[in-house]
Amino acid sequence: MRIVVLGGAGKMGAIAVEDLVVNPRVDEVILADMDMDGANAIAAYLDSPKLTVTRSDLNDHDALVALLEPADACVNATVYYTNLKVMEACLEARTHYTDLGGLFHGTLKQLELSDRFAEAGISAVLGMGSAPGAPNILARYAADRLDTIDAIKIYDGVKPPPPGTMKFTYAAPTIIDELTQQPMVYRDGEFIACEPMAEFEDVQFTGSLGILPMHLSLHSEVATLPVSFADKGVRECFFKINYWGMDKGIVEKVRVLADFGFDSPDPISVRGVEVSPRDFTIEMMADFVPSAYDMLTAPENEPGDWAKEIVSDVTGTVDGRPVRYRMGVLTLKGALPTGTLPARAATWMAAGKVAPGVHPPELAFDPEPFLKELEERGIETRISVTTSL
Repeated sequence: MRIVVLGGAGKMGAIAVEDLVVNPRVDEVILADMDMDGANAIAAYLDSPKLTVTRSDLNDHDALVALLEPADACVNATVYYTNLKVMEACLEARTHYTDLGGLFHGTLKQLELSDRFAEAGISAVLGMGSAPGAPNILARYAADRLDTIDAIKIYDGVKPPPPGTMKFTYAAPTIIDELTQQPMVYRDGEFIACEPMAEFEDVQFTGSLGILPMHLSLHSEVATLPVSFADKGVRECFFKINYWGMDKGIVEKVRVLADFGFDSPDPISVRGVEVSPRDFTIEMMADFVPSAYDMLTAPENEPGDWAKEIVSDVTGTVDGRPVRYRMGVLTLKGALPTGTLPARAATWMAAGKVAPGVHPPELAFDPEPFLKELEERGIETRISVTTSL
């Protein structure tokens, strides 16, 4: 089994590469990136004979297709707005595809490629990270056991960093978009745009995470779950997170920049030079995003010093009685689920376990065996069921 990881020198891509090289079902892993220094540092750290490093430019379509053609599956761990471009290359190469999410609107466009993927005899699973990804599969677990569904509420809880920490938790472009674009929620049969960071509520998480303040954020789960389980009568679905796992202060600073237009993609003329404020802002933030190598090797990634729980809270009925499923995927080491889930998804697709076409996670995988496989990597699933007598 041969798997290509695009963006394998990035924070989440590096985790996918690490998971694939320790997976006995995988024979070869191709770490493809433009950052050769970062890629070689990760390869040296992992020190696996399975791993090959290659330079890849997603703007070179023919070269990308040539890279993908010998592969059984592709993990696209680059920023989400490359998804359609990479999917087109996978179609031409006839290579299975998975990614970390399309930030709602991108996901809807990707789903339109389903017939073409089915005709090519290959599969694509969209949004297979910690979130989206894990909460979709958890919601499927509950949906399989409920007669009706009233609400699917998703909470992504991350242990906050020490106050004053000037650090981004993942790709700055994605965080800026999640921070500034209107979150979509599903209520009473329609999708509704809300204000960024609206509808705060305190939510109890497992163990040391405790109670965290959660707010709305634009995310892909909301784009698919109400549609996938429409026959269950879903009336509400939303996604909430606690400041994207960052210090509240850095989030407020970015919001101020956005208020002044520094998130605008439209070029402006600065002393005769055309500059996109958004591109400039992202470049200035680069030093505040830890490298993938530093993340893999940092002591704070040891169990106990970092925690994350992704929760799907699903309410509905069974035989007319109200039932609530509270399901959480918990890890005490690093951003492990975000890279591990797409890596495992790629191996399932390469093994022919996913039907041709483009699918959201909740329709692609049988929850129990997939969640059981995650336990091998220290990612636990905890489920509680509440009902009336």
